[in-house]
Amino acid sequence: MNWIPNILFAIVLIIGIGFFAKNVKKLVRNIKLGRDIDRTDHKKDRWNNMIRIALGQGKMVVRPVAGIMHIIVYVGFIIINIEVLEIIIDGLFGTHRIFAFLGGGYDFLIGSFEVLALLVLVAVFVFWVRRNVIKLKRFWNPEMKGWPKNDANYILYIEAVLMCLFLTMNATDYQLQQLGAEHYTQAGAFPVSQLIAPLFEGLSQSALVMIERSAWWLHIVGILFFLNYLYYSKHLHILLAFPNTWYANLEPKGKLDNLEAVTNEVKLMLDPNADPFAAPSEGDEMSEPEKFGASDATDLNWVQLMNAYTCTECGRCTSECPANQTGKLLSPRKIMMDTRDRLEEIGKNIDANGGTFKEDNKQLLDNYITKEELWACTSCNACVEACPVNINPLSIIIDMRRYLVMEQSAAPAELNNMMGNIENNGAPWPYNQMDRLNWKDEV
Repeated sequence: MNWIPNILFAIVLIIGIGFFAKNVKKLVRNIKLGRDIDRTDHKKDRWNNMIRIALGQGKMVVRPVAGIMHIIVYVGFIIINIEVLEIIIDGLFGTHRIFAFLGGGYDFLIGSFEVLALLVLVAVFVFWVRRNVIKLKRFWNPEMKGWPKNDANYILYIEAVLMCLFLTMNATDYQLQQLGAEHYTQAGAFPVSQLIAPLFEGLSQSALVMIERSAWWLHIVGILFFLNYLYYSKHLHILLAFPNTWYANLEPKGKLDNLEAVTNEVKLMLDPNADPFAAPSEGDEMSEPEKFGASDATDLNWVQLMNAYTCTECGRCTSECPANQTGKLLSPRKIMMDTRDRLEEIGKNIDANGGTFKEDNKQLLDNYITKEELWACTSCNACVEACPVNINPLSIIIDMRRYLVMEQSAAPAELNNMMGNIENNGAPWPYNQMDRLNWKDEV
């Protein structure tokens, strides 16, 4: 009978980690729906990027208040969850504070965990106030209604509950240690939970054990729940920020890539020996011409799709966007959220149809992102510079614009006029070369 809790714990652990692994597999499958792209060059620079931006939070502290609070939560999340290893071992083998043999080192660890837990509670409270009381503008944009708005608050509540359970578990454990309760090893320093321990004075030993065990179980089950909640939440960036910064584009921000399909077309046109109408040789199949640009999520490359899943929805990109600041419809954050939502829709379609996508007469363009949004962009790269995890909304906008121009000939009239002037006059202005200097006569 003494093994029943351990068996139950093992079952809960296997279910939690198994469901997480299933969602990770689905996540990788969805990202791989994108076009292939090679981002393995300059490995040293990529490692530096990841260490500086993802691990070191280098771009978060540009906004000091949010940056410092985020670092506290981030460090707390990483370090406090070292304690999860001890919980797993204790849960599987029926031990209690298995790492107590570390002596003073263990006291230091538990004490630092408690201080961090308190700081995380303070940071969570500050974040909640900024979102719900002060109501910072970037958290209340139109795309932040419904689930995105609620999701941000749910995460704060979950983090607060987990920290409170951790401190409650330690406070009752401390009381049981003082009572010399069996199985409760004298170990650990409790600088924070000692302050709330008096709340449990006067309770019987059995009541303290019940509270401590309940907090212990709820804490580990809550962590497993949080782990599996990540897939459905903007907090997926906890996992993806590292690969996202590693695979980020290292080219100068103003440099646009060339479309290989266009390059091949130009080479074909310039080759005097090429016959664009030649029939394929025996055994070859006539391949469908490659699409120029992107009209749906699967036309984007896999790094862009990973960008969409990594988006933290912090809104720094949108708050820096000059088009958005002047009242235009464009929100770079919405571009990323729409791309992720469309990709999720495609993934669910594949799951529902036995691993094959069934045409749903939808696409990213028009059904999610409008032409007005795309053409409002000034291509200034402010959104790319502002993103704390190196997401590139502009690359998606450019690819969708390319589709509009090169596949649908749907450029705005102003852009068509400019391109016509360049073609005819060698300049964006509607004057022929003989008349270009006429302006000097008006000075």
